[in-house]
This record gives sequence, structure tokens and C-alpha cells, in this order.
Amino acid sequence: MLEDIRAACRRDPALYGIRCVEVLLYPGLWALWGHRVAHRLFRWGVPLLPRLISQIMRNATGVEIHPGAVVGRRLFIDHGAGVVIGETARIGDDVTMYHQVTLGGRGWRRDPKGAHRHPSVGDRVVLGVGATVLGPVRIGDDAEIGALCLVLSDVPAGARLRAPTAETVPSSHARLTPTSPH
Repeated sequence: MLEDIRAACRRDPALYGIRCVEVLLYPGLWALWGHRVAHRLFRWGVPLLPRLISQIMRNATGVEIHPGAVVGRRLFIDHGAGVVIGETARIGDDVTMYHQVTLGGRGWRRDPKGAHRHPSVGDRVVLGVGATVLGPVRIGDDAEIGALCLVLSDVPAGARLRAPTAETVPSSHARLTPTSPH
């Protein structure tokens, strides 16, 4: 638990000095701790309780981590709202994940029951706001997945993915400005 707290304090620029104590209010931290309990029970084959814990943590934090997901050390989930991590996902050490990240499957028609159907994320990976990684893809160590990226295939180690940025387009409803008679 102390490793998780230190990781958050190191990676979040909003946490410094006495404000570092605010990390105890971070929903990603509580979701991670709840997941560790649920995951252990899941591995022991305890029925229902691991899933109940994950759903309670989801309702309390807005972060959904399936008890079957394997999460490495020092995962930092910043903000947390809307994060979804699927059952067969694997997350390495020192990963940073922002809000609305999904590590999901491709759907019941394409993902056979019992198969590895969620992403594997390497060490020191950064997953930006709203990044969606679907299917049994591999994200290599030290990769950076930018905000709003949709990832459907493997990403090599050290790669940097960026989604297209918004561009300003002239409005089709151009304003008519009154002209001066002078």
C-alpha cells in the first residue's frame, strides 16, 4: 500500500508537500486496494465475493477492475472516473492510467469463453485520457498511448500513439456583421 501511495505522490504534480496526504482521497487508489483483495479471493476460487467486492468498489470509486485482471505493482490511476479493466487484462509495473481508459474485449461474438480476450500492458506504459485498448493486444514496455486513441493491434515497446487533434473549421452559419453606412 505504501508503494501505491508513493507512486501516486511521485506521478501526480498536484500532490506535493502537505498536500500529499490528499492521495488517500483518490478513487483510483481505493479501487486498486479493493481489487487486490478481490483478486486474491478470485485466485483462491471463492465464488461471488470477489465480484461483489469489485462492484462495491465500482460504485464507490467509478473504477471497474474485474477480479480476474492481473495488475502489477505501483499502478497509478489518476482521477479514475470511467476506468474499465477486463477479466483477462494484464497490467505491468509502474503503469499510469488516466480517466475513461478501457482495457476491454472485442465482444461476445469474437471472444470465446475462457480465452485471453483483453489487453496485456507492459511496464511503465502511460494510457492517456479516454484511451481504448480492445482485444488480446500487447502494449510494449514504455509505450505512450495518447488521449482518445483506439488501439486494436499490438504496440511496440517505446512507441507513442496520438489520436488526431481537433481542428477549427469555419462555421457554415457565418455571422453577418452589420456594415456601417459611413
